[in-house]
Amino acid sequence: MKVLVTGGTGFIGSHTCCELLDADYDVVVIDNFSNSKSDVIDKIKKITGKDFKFYEGDVCDKSLLNKIFSENKIDAVIHFAGYKAVGESVAKPLMYYRNNIDSTLSLLETMNEFGCKKIAFSSSATVYGKPKSLPIKEDFSLSTTNPYGSTKLMIEDILRDLYVSDNDWSIAILRYFNPIGAHKSGLIGENPNDIPNNLMPYIVKVATGELECLSVFGNDYDTPDGTGVRDYIHVVDLAKGHIKAIEHILNSRGVDAYNLGTGHGYSVLDLVKTFMDVNGVNVKYKITDRRPGDIDACYADPSKARDILGWEARLGIEDMCRDAYNFVKNVKED
Repeated sequence: MKVLVTGGTGFIGSHTCCELLDADYDVVVIDNFSNSKSDVIDKIKKITGKDFKFYEGDVCDKSLLNKIFSENKIDAVIHFAGYKAVGESVAKPLMYYRNNIDSTLSLLETMNEFGCKKIAFSSSATVYGKPKSLPIKEDFSLSTTNPYGSTKLMIEDILRDLYVSDNDWSIAILRYFNPIGAHKSGLIGENPNDIPNNLMPYIVKVATGELECLSVFGNDYDTPDGTGVRDYIHVVDLAKGHIKAIEHILNSRGVDAYNLGTGHGYSVLDLVKTFMDVNGVNVKYKITDRRPGDIDACYADPSKARDILGWEARLGIEDMCRDAYNFVKNVKED
């Protein structure tokens, strides 16, 4: 089976490529390195001992997509490619709508033309907005608070409409919670080209001395220690969820959404303190004002993915913290 992975050199995409190759799928990757580095290609090959075909370019480029589908018999697609920084999306909404929606439309049109009607889409828990209760279930009402989240929800709607128009499609919408960690080899991990969007890269930068202090945004939330609670999931567990989704859509038709999370919430200070404990380092932090739009707590009910896809997270918060730091130490040694 041959799987096209868009955005396959990014944080989640690269780990998913490793899991696909380890599961003996043929892999084709397209990426323009807008938020990743070209050396990830060789690192994936080193980890797996397997080769794969790579195309450098933009998923918005239909001529390139036509070339990829003409040269390869693609059986299914995992669609990661897209801009993903919440703050940047607020500052540059047109850029986000143009890129994230256009790339998906170009991809779906090309898939349709070549009769490839199986796709796993990289969505996000941001589509739940401020949840009415916890844990979050897939049938909760959907809303967004920023343009990034809005593009994810719009694409979900496009995929649902596509299935209504043509029941031959098989579509898995994967709603991620908060992926952190890195591959156990230390070769690939979260290494954004620009300013980090997530908590863990900032924790690591303080631990390595690159930043003096971590800002913790608010300690007056309705949580056990007052800091925001999130469902952190190891990126390798998340990647394995995509393998289960591909197995499912290759043998079914329909469109459905699945939460990929652990079902456990950890606060910002839980994560900071665990990181210090497992790695034997100090992470200086200070409490600052809340950020607009942040919610008290957010964690998944992942039982649907367990029951239908046969997937559940296996790695704990200690693994996430240990592997994230191991990756960054490895990068610095290089």
